[in-house]
Amino acid sequence: MTRRELAHWARQPVRVVVGLVFPVMLLVMFGYLIGGGRGVAGDYVDYLVPGMLALTMAFGLEATMIAVTQDLDKGVIDRFRSLPMANGAVLVGRSAADMLQSALSLAVMIGVGYAIGWRTHGGAAGLLAAVGLLLLFRFAMLWIGIQLAMVAGKPEMVQAVQILVWPVGFLSNAFATPASMPGWLGTAVEWNPLSHTATAVRDLLGAPGAEPGHVWAAIVWPLALLTVFFPLAVRRFARLSR
Repeated sequence: MTRRELAHWARQPVRVVVGLVFPVMLLVMFGYLIGGGRGVAGDYVDYLVPGMLALTMAFGLEATMIAVTQDLDKGVIDRFRSLPMANGAVLVGRSAADMLQSALSLAVMIGVGYAIGWRTHGGAAGLLAAVGLLLLFRFAMLWIGIQLAMVAGKPEMVQAVQILVWPVGFLSNAFATPASMPGWLGTAVEWNPLSHTATAVRDLLGAPGAEPGHVWAAIVWPLALLTVFFPLAVRRFARLSR
């Protein structure tokens, strides 16, 4: 199933390129055109890049969501039913392909970050740990997206339901500190799983806005989300594909 999804990349390279370029455009836009950094003590780029890495892991789910609904809509699952595979194999294969693209996106974003002056201060171990947290967060968001896609049911409905993911990205500390926001908004931002991941990544990389103690939260939140949405998605997929 993963090889099947990777074969789609070769036939649709534009989609892959767009997925890689879009977060780079956001990074450059917020770093140079819009600016920001309210409440940030230190270099804003050093604060922004870890937040953008986390934001990249929350966005770009629509390709996987559309692929899942297309499989259901076109009846391709009927062919898979005759093969010796588990019900969730199609979803796991699709998620594995998405994780490969997410890892590539992180590599591109880190390279662009270095090009615009961002530097890590946590050593190679800190960088690897940060990448691990980011991919764990992506994996959890991915299964939320898959569940939402099957609730939508049709490829044309994906655009509508994926909007539900946007508050996770924008109501976060990716661009500014919660302390600089109104009290109620800052509290909501601090509880956001993406904020925990971004803060933990900043801590591991020695960036401004780092706060100790968020690494565990950045692990527990995605695992809790996976505990809920992974079985829900597999169960719903099994029902819809009958």
